[in-house]
Amino acid sequence: MTPLWTSDEIAAAVGGKASAAFAVSGVAFDSREVGPGDLFVAMKGEAADGHAYVDTAFAAGAAGAIVSTPVAGPHVLVEDSFAALRALGKAARARGSAQIVGVTGSVGKTGTKEALFHALDRAGPGGAHRSVKSYNNHVGVPLSLARMPRDSAFGVFEMGMNHAGELADLTRLVRPNVAIITAIAPAHIEFFDSEEGIADAKAEIFEGLEPGGTAIIPYDSPHATRLYNKAERHAARIWTFGTGKGADVRAIEAVPSESGGTLVTATLPGADICFTIGAPGDHWVGNALAVLAAVEAVGGDLAAAGLALAELPGLPGRGARTILHVDGRQALLIDESYNANPLSMAATLRSLSREKAVRRVAVLGAMKELGTRSADLHAGLGDPIEAARVDYAILVGPDMAPLAERLAGSVSVAHVADADGARALLRDAVQPGDAILVKGSNSIGLSRVVAAVTAAYAAKADGEQA
Repeated sequence: MTPLWTSDEIAAAVGGKASAAFAVSGVAFDSREVGPGDLFVAMKGEAADGHAYVDTAFAAGAAGAIVSTPVAGPHVLVEDSFAALRALGKAARARGSAQIVGVTGSVGKTGTKEALFHALDRAGPGGAHRSVKSYNNHVGVPLSLARMPRDSAFGVFEMGMNHAGELADLTRLVRPNVAIITAIAPAHIEFFDSEEGIADAKAEIFEGLEPGGTAIIPYDSPHATRLYNKAERHAARIWTFGTGKGADVRAIEAVPSESGGTLVTATLPGADICFTIGAPGDHWVGNALAVLAAVEAVGGDLAAAGLALAELPGLPGRGARTILHVDGRQALLIDESYNANPLSMAATLRSLSREKAVRRVAVLGAMKELGTRSADLHAGLGDPIEAARVDYAILVGPDMAPLAERLAGSVSVAHVADADGARALLRDAVQPGDAILVKGSNSIGLSRVVAAVTAAYAAKADGEQA
């Protein structure tokens, strides 16, 4: 099996010196994620120094390490381990011939990245590579690049930001052939003067486009013209996606399917396609159109992409659906606990409204980094909650106080201080026939609520005491 990297290749890429010959099959910077054959990159951070965990990494099976201080095991010695990781990522990008797609946006980044990976990999299993989890920052992006096999046909990389200038740096590292912006919303608006400022920061992704590259932007966004104008400076080709009649990749028809997904007929610059989206929600129509645009732009197989979209499973924290067993009957738990902003909250609440349920329950955590608009944006969730016909809302965190006040008298509401309060409340509140949505910013910790409730009602199904 061809190694991902040899010690000589690593040393040449990062400008370091190898202590011994070795070869690796993976790369990690967290010793808890190291597996047999991995390269461990020991970096000095604000909270911890990775060099303290080198022995742990070798005990877990690491084949070598990048270090800035000599260690006992096989290693490549460098002056700066973080700079070495970036250099290794650049070398991975330079050595292959993969078509690279960069994905950013205020919402839908990870889901679109995962769907695009499966769409490209469906036609040639093993030929596509993508960033895992939400490794989309100044450390995660070079790590994801460094992990890309040399013979990859496609690479899909998620890029995030919460300040201007961050995407400009990441996209020049990734050098995408295709750059996607999924949507613009007031996520991280605490750090910007306006949504226009967010749009400008997201549009930085186009600055790294390779010559002849394609920009893919959301046609239905109020910021579409702004994004288009920025893309024109860097892209050889610009495609828009959406439901509006002027979109280059357009959903002509989108009909809810019996399974909870959507049946879509779409037109693209080079083909028309009918396909099914397995994941529920209107927002997935836009995500799927962006995926198909990227597949066509890199010369992928549209038919295989359509099959992949039908088969795409829900991701933990991003739409995973779990059946709970309650008194011999069932309830549905929808896990959207990883992140939240006003746009994504409204979209998932619309999806909740379509669930066939005796009762609709929404466990909603506070949305972070909204700055001075926080109170108004939280209170603004009242309309989509009422439109979704939510019967019971559990609101989590002090920032949710304006929403609790807004909903008083129209929806049954419980307002708790933290995720532990929500966990205790929801465990006792689940009823047969419920459809339960759990969504909030990741820092609120609602994934713990999902895990606890899932475990409790799985245990009940097995006849155990919850």
